[in-house]
Amino acid sequence: MLTAYRLGVFPMGLGEGGTPPMGWWCPTWRGVLRPGHVHVSRSLRRSLRSFEVTVDEDFAAVVAACADPDRDGHWITPDVVAAYTELHALGWAHSVEVRDGDGTLVGGLYGIAVGGLFAGESMFHHATDASKAALVHLDRMIAADGDPRRIIDVQWRTPHLGSLGIEEIHRQEYLARLRLALEAPTPDLASLV
Repeated sequence: MLTAYRLGVFPMGLGEGGTPPMGWWCPTWRGVLRPGHVHVSRSLRRSLRSFEVTVDEDFAAVVAACADPDRDGHWITPDVVAAYTELHALGWAHSVEVRDGDGTLVGGLYGIAVGGLFAGESMFHHATDASKAALVHLDRMIAADGDPRRIIDVQWRTPHLGSLGIEEIHRQEYLARLRLALEAPTPDLASLV
């Protein structure tokens, strides 16, 4: 799987809604966020104050929430959970957890960090703006040292992600940026919260 990410490829189900069988994707148009370029609206800025954000404190709970079968798409199968859980144990996969004032997990995201690439795999929210808060904090952590080679890959640009600053670039440009990103050191995400 790490080789696939280094080549610009990611796994996702080929069936309806992302169900199995598993396929490998490198879309013609890729959704990316240049670190430091997340768009934070005034209302989101207010929401951010009500959340506590941590990194890698509850990877299993974030993946479980992302894999909830009641959500659209069902590509996060037990095999996918097992693979990313192992990558987390090996230090490659990371989660950003968002909690409300009571400490309840209300949002988050997870993905793979390889060099200066953070490949976001999935995000969820149970409270308004909680997944956005996870992305904002991820962006701040990845952008902290100002290394322009870094990139946050979100796979596809949706209207929702576009409102947060996600841009769409052609595969050739993505692969060129990826080569530079892989030369950058992997940030120590946990130390940046």
